[in-house]
Amino acid sequence: MSKPMALFFAVLSVLLMSATAISISYNGWVAVLMFLLTICSIGAGFVVNAKMKRRNQG
Repeated sequence: MSKPMALFFAVLSVLLMSATAISISYNGWVAVLMFLLTICSIGAGFVVNAKMKRRNQG
C-alpha cells in the first residue's frame, strides 16, 4: 500500500474513533453506528492492502 493511501486510512480511522468517543455521551445508537463505520473502515484498509500485495506479487 502506498504511503498516502495508508495515511488516508489511518486518519479516517482515527477520526471515526474520535467521533465514536464523542457520540457516546450524546446518543447510544449514533455511537453504535460510528463504531460499525470505524470497524468497516479498518477492514477496508486491510482488504485494500491485501489486494495490492497480491497484485504486486502476481
